[in-house]
Amino acid sequence: MRARTTLLLCVMTSLAFISIAKAESGLASYYGYGKAGKGGELTCAHRTRPFGSVLTVSWSGRTIQCRVNDRGPFIRGRIVDLSVPAARALGMMSAGVVRVSVE
Repeated sequence: MRARTTLLLCVMTSLAFISIAKAESGLASYYGYGKAGKGGELTCAHRTRPFGSVLTVSWSGRTIQCRVNDRGPFIRGRIVDLSVPAARALGMMSAGVVRVSVE
């Protein structure tokens, strides 16, 4: 009985430390200049992730971390909208819309 309790406690403890991050892959675009983050902050819009959560966005060998501060994008196939500073940091300004990986 004691072994079962110990095993159950170990399993429950280890499950508490497993990350709940969901990886996504899809298209990303960027906001207009009027909605840029304050002071060049790397921000983004996501449909479902909580406000204030930090996403890791990767494209073409580059990776940035940006904070969710808005909802969107509302165009089919797009999974994230980046602020202009975030798009610059990712190097996607000239491309406009790119396929990214988001965690």
